[in-house]
Amino acid sequence: MTFGVKLVFFLQAFCLLTIHTHGQKKEDATAEEVKIEVLHVPKECKPKSKKGDLLNAHYDGYLASDGSKFYCSRTQNKGHPKWFVLGVGQVIKGLDIAMTDMCPGEKRKVTIPPSLAYGKQGYAQGKIPPNATLIFEIELYAVNKGPRSVEAFTQIDMDSDKKLSRDEISHYLKEEFERDGKKRDASVHDSILADIFKKNDHDGDGFISSREYNVYQHDEL
Repeated sequence: MTFGVKLVFFLQAFCLLTIHTHGQKKEDATAEEVKIEVLHVPKECKPKSKKGDLLNAHYDGYLASDGSKFYCSRTQNKGHPKWFVLGVGQVIKGLDIAMTDMCPGEKRKVTIPPSLAYGKQGYAQGKIPPNATLIFEIELYAVNKGPRSVEAFTQIDMDSDKKLSRDEISHYLKEEFERDGKKRDASVHDSILADIFKKNDHDGDGFISSREYNVYQHDEL
């Protein structure tokens, strides 16, 4: 994962969350009514994805009604797989469910009901009609610790007091910007820092506690 991707997801975590193979086939249905067909599992199937992880995947989307393709990630972003955080609404809920407990190299075909996709309103200027059941073919490439992991918090928390001060976050941002190799006006840094505290310091004490930071709630701090 490039530095640019890492920095984008770090900033999103603070600022924007208020966002065919021949193998053994196995079918499953979750309590949320997402039908999952596992098409391929590698010999070493680890780590398994969980809420808050940063995933890298390709997926194609089809309408169940007629099999027409409405989306292909390989035609986006110069063909690079998509990066997104699992379980926080960056993809439709059905995909969040369908891609849980996947490992790198695994492939799945999933069927998602309208209630866990785009519902009565549809999407994409009619490409996805109202009340459409969707089918996705998914290939997962990477499972990384998300930007709200214990490791990320510990890296920023220089004095290990389980809370992040303005100075600590400011220092971390400056280091990341320096690694990026691009100069940024001080006002940009100050604006990002102010926005981080506005959206994350819920009790207004001037610190971001481990509880306030850990919005994904899949690790203990």
